Amino acid sequence: MTTAQEFKLSGVALPRDAAAMLGEICEHFVEHAEVRRSDDLALLTSKAGTAEIRIQDHRLLIELSCSSEKALQMSRTMLAEHLFYFAGDDSLELTWSDPGALAVLPNIYEATVVSAEDVTPHMRRVKFACADVTPFIGGDMHLRLLVPPKGRAPVWPGLRADGRVAWPGGEDELLVRVYTIRTVDVEKRELWVDFLQHPTPGVKTPGADFARDAEPGQRVALLGPGGGNLPAAQSILLAGDESALPAIARIAEEMPAGTRLQAIIEVADETEEQPLSAAGSLDVRWLHRRHYANGAKGVLLEEAKQAVAATEGETFVWFACEKEDVRAMRTFLKARRHDRRNMYVAWYWEREPEPG
Repeated sequence: MTTAQEFKLSGVALPRDAAAMLGEICEHFVEHAEVRRSDDLALLTSKAGTAEIRIQDHRLLIELSCSSEKALQMSRTMLAEHLFYFAGDDSLELTWSDPGALAVLPNIYEATVVSAEDVTPHMRRVKFACADVTPFIGGDMHLRLLVPPKGRAPVWPGLRADGRVAWPGGEDELLVRVYTIRTVDVEKRELWVDFLQHPTPGVKTPGADFARDAEPGQRVALLGPGGGNLPAAQSILLAGDESALPAIARIAEEMPAGTRLQAIIEVADETEEQPLSAAGSLDVRWLHRRHYANGAKGVLLEEAKQAVAATEGETFVWFACEKEDVRAMRTFLKARRHDRRNMYVAWYWEREPEPG
């Protein structure tokens, strides 16, 4: 009998508040892994492997175990990036038993723009050619798009000793944005990504600007995939705004025959609707903000709550939109004791605070 090889790595993090940091880790990664918390110990389990994180002497002791060296490096990087994000302006020290800095990240893939076209007035699709699309088939739906400055040879990121990505700076600084993989065309070796073209004047939209100006042959890199697994359930409720529409459309397309899907999608108006296809049954309801009463807020959230209340307990609830609405939905589902294994609730954007 052959035992599968395990690749292991230990780390030590010294945050300002170890307990608060462990709480942040558990709250965030519950959407990406099975999280078990017991006092000062948390165990995160995903298809990539496991992460055991324990509080000891005001430190976080980290033990990573994965089935491959590549998965181990990716797990380290993901955890390191999040730890420093959670720390914010507070100091954080992070060291590993094997620093192992890499010149190039193990999950980066060079690609070129094939074409760009408008799907709706405010949704633009860019198709990328990639020599190896197999890592992006099924499973995780998100990637990071890396766009080098025009007119410069691309310099791709490596890995720092603390596990974080070593991003190039100065004249080589990259545009980096997270997007959903809308479609993987295996035969053509293409990946499609839909970019929302924000209509708000004065708001910086570098990702949307890239899609608007993308030219065939333009070089980019794709980092990932990571996050946003396809649901595994017979009954699925999908709810989100246009930022979540690419993910909703892909989920509907990739669910097997026999799956029952209900979708509630909020867009600006009728012109932003897209045809959705599914092998199973699909009931779609569109909400148009143009027809809302003046000052109306939380319409999508309330419609989704009503739909959840009318569903059966084993229905998978998938909800993605603005941050505060997502937090409210999490609270709602927790009060209903909805099984965490039957939900994906994630925020895709954050509303700017009102002045004053």
